[in-house]
Amino acid sequence: MTDTVYSSSASSAGHAAPQTVDPGVDDFIALLKPRVMSLVVFTGAVGIFLAPGQLHPVLAFVALLCIAVGAGASGAINMWYDRDIDAVMTRTADRPIPAGRMEPETALAFGVTLAVASVVVMGLAVNPVAGALLALTIGFYIFIYTMWLKRSTPQNIVIGGAAGAFPPMVGWAAVSGDVSLGGLVLFALIFMWTPPHFWALALYRDGDYARAGVPMLPVVAGRRETKKQILIYTVALLPLSVTPWLIGMASVWYAVAAGGLSLMFLGHALRVARSEGDAAPKAMFRFSILYLFAQFALMVADKALGLGVWS
Repeated sequence: MTDTVYSSSASSAGHAAPQTVDPGVDDFIALLKPRVMSLVVFTGAVGIFLAPGQLHPVLAFVALLCIAVGAGASGAINMWYDRDIDAVMTRTADRPIPAGRMEPETALAFGVTLAVASVVVMGLAVNPVAGALLALTIGFYIFIYTMWLKRSTPQNIVIGGAAGAFPPMVGWAAVSGDVSLGGLVLFALIFMWTPPHFWALALYRDGDYARAGVPMLPVVAGRRETKKQILIYTVALLPLSVTPWLIGMASVWYAVAAGGLSLMFLGHALRVARSEGDAAPKAMFRFSILYLFAQFALMVADKALGLGVWS
């Protein structure tokens, strides 16, 4: 909501005072990127559930809240930094800053406050390892991905995808107090999933990225190369998806279901490789979100039902 305030002297002189911006609650919520946060919170919760050991329910809630707040802080600072390119992209033009509903400085202060608070609370209330990992996650997303990679290389999503892969590791560390093989496997699953997920989106949003000058792979290397890379990463995801079973972390029933999901994901990648329009990339993008939720949900079910060798 934007209001124009006039002072009596300015009115008498015929001059309007500077416009003041009064953002609403919805605008602050939008800064947190709630759709992205939902996936972050879910994978972080799975990391807490799967990790060996026990964490008091109150502390588990605090850990999950810190992960959520840290993710929201990253989103807010990202919107502050990317306000110039957000303004020229159809998908992001209605965000609070480019739409004129919030001053950039307000978004930055909001994001920094949340970031510091989430790390401090995680480190003091849960454990220092989880706090350090959360700080690394926020810092990586802001400084490595947003400020450096996103505008400088078509490999931005490949390397920058690590930021989105950290949350289950943070959740795991909140319980175990360390970084172990199980947490690394959860990290690797999201890390390998991220490129085909985002490149599918970029295939039908390439015009937006081109206008904004963001060197996404379809803009720099073309659609054919992007489709090839989507296929390569999706194939690589196949063995990785059954790794929890291979290392004794989950049961063969998980492996069968996870392998089946990965074959379905591969089917989408093959359709994208053979397609010319946007329908196949859109379908793959939508399925990719379901795919990741399902993979992590399968591990939760596997442990909850006592099928795997969870220690």
